[in-house]
Amino acid sequence: MRFLGKYLSPFKWKMTLGLSIKVAGTVVELFLPLILTHILENVIGEMNIAKVILYGALMILCAFAACISNIVANRMASKVSRDFSERMRMDLFERIMYLSARDTDRFTIPSLESRVTTDTYNVHNFIGMMQRMGVRAPILLIGGMIISFAMDAYLSLVMLATFPLIFITVYSISKKGVPLYSKVQKSVDSMVRVVREDAQGIRVIKALSKNDYENRRYDKVNASLSANEKRAGTIMGIVNPVMTLLMNLGIAGVIALSAYRVHEGKSTAPTVIAFVQYFTLISMAMMALSRMFVMYTKCSASARRIGEVINTPNTYQVTEKLENPDTEYHISFDNVCFSYFGRRNNLENISFKLKKGDSLGVIGATGSGKTTLIRLILRFYDANSGTIKINGQPISSYSREELTSMLGVALQTDFLYADTVEENIRFGRSISKEDIERAAKIAQAHDFIMAKEDGYGHVLSQKGSNLSGGQKQRLLISRAVASQPDILILDDSSSALDYKTDAMLRRAIRESMDKSTVITVAQRVSSVKDCTLILVLDDGKIIGKGTHEELLVSCPEYKEISDSQMGGALIE
Repeated sequence: MRFLGKYLSPFKWKMTLGLSIKVAGTVVELFLPLILTHILENVIGEMNIAKVILYGALMILCAFAACISNIVANRMASKVSRDFSERMRMDLFERIMYLSARDTDRFTIPSLESRVTTDTYNVHNFIGMMQRMGVRAPILLIGGMIISFAMDAYLSLVMLATFPLIFITVYSISKKGVPLYSKVQKSVDSMVRVVREDAQGIRVIKALSKNDYENRRYDKVNASLSANEKRAGTIMGIVNPVMTLLMNLGIAGVIALSAYRVHEGKSTAPTVIAFVQYFTLISMAMMALSRMFVMYTKCSASARRIGEVINTPNTYQVTEKLENPDTEYHISFDNVCFSYFGRRNNLENISFKLKKGDSLGVIGATGSGKTTLIRLILRFYDANSGTIKINGQPISSYSREELTSMLGVALQTDFLYADTVEENIRFGRSISKEDIERAAKIAQAHDFIMAKEDGYGHVLSQKGSNLSGGQKQRLLISRAVASQPDILILDDSSSALDYKTDAMLRRAIRESMDKSTVITVAQRVSSVKDCTLILVLDDGKIIGKGTHEELLVSCPEYKEISDSQMGGALIE
């Protein structure tokens, strides 16, 4: 909860003003029973209608002032909580965008989604409630107690006797609430994960008639969430009934004792009426505080989860550059080993060197480490051992901006968003319309784009669902080459293209991007056969390295793949 203070700090003056108005309105509200007592004890006995009207008008004025001040203060509180949560949510989202791949894997995407949505909503609600009731309730409680003691200390002791019981109840239950609501939020993470997976795979689910299976899978996580919410709600729900019982017992005790004191002449009926009103105000204040305690438990659990992400240290460290780098090679790997979880190497002893303008093909079975190799070049992860260099400098010596400015990437899990074709290729970068069209022509996308009625202004649906798989891949490749990068990475990004289009694409890249180093990950031998260097991976190890012709002789696995795909004959 401490880290929330830095987000509230910019609003301290607005909060101070709002709370001051709230204090003024609450204090005015406290005077209403006193005025009523004065009317009953002093004014009515005089039988002076003018005075009755005057004091009645004063009560109306006080009530109106309290109402206006509360409305103004509540509106200010709403603005503060809105702006506060907006900043916090923006910082949380920005931090998520810059989390390392390891940290993203640790938190998981569904959990990050629920932290940006549900958790920030819980914090937002508590901050708003704290400003609306966090001042009003204590003033009504403390002010009501002071006035009650001044009016009749004897009766006040009965009321005071219930407070330790209320405090013990609220404290004991609230202490259990934080871990319970943390468990609820974890259940929300699980539910979001299932919903996210089903939403992304809805077409496959329907095609395989697995609707009932997915319904059962969702029902399982939904039932788990419901059970955790029920448990948390049941335990936290004890607070209000117990407080109501104790407060009602206190009121009953006060009324019973006040009847005796009025009968003995030790108190008056107007005093008892006012006392009951104050006791009612105090009861309302206690109930409001109990609701705040319940909201606090949710907020505390959510704030801790948000803080975990925002306070995650930046693991993208930039080291010093070498003074005299060996710039003979554009990209080099020297005995690079990497493991995702530290148990076994996903890549082991990977070594190769590429000069500027060279091309690298990476081929191998599913799970052989091809995409992992690309992730190291992109520095999504850092190698556990060995060195990776670009232009003779360790990859760790480049800032994120320096590294990404050199790269053009089309990943196998890339995405398109609901905007025009032109904006999907531009992707928020300063790229001219001419360069966009040039990139589309290289990627063999220009013709099908122009076949659309509005050409590059054609609006794609979410995830580009109104395009075929091959059209999507060509747009993604257009995005990758549009910035004319020094290093172009194509990670299985032409798998949906027919052989003819794939051949035309590779030829266009060779002719138009001869100064760029091109890295192609593919399942097809035809996609990598013309590369300067080809790596054959198996279980994270290089089992073959060389040109296409060399591998046909030296690597049986590569020759087997080539023969099985093309019968030994590769056609452009």
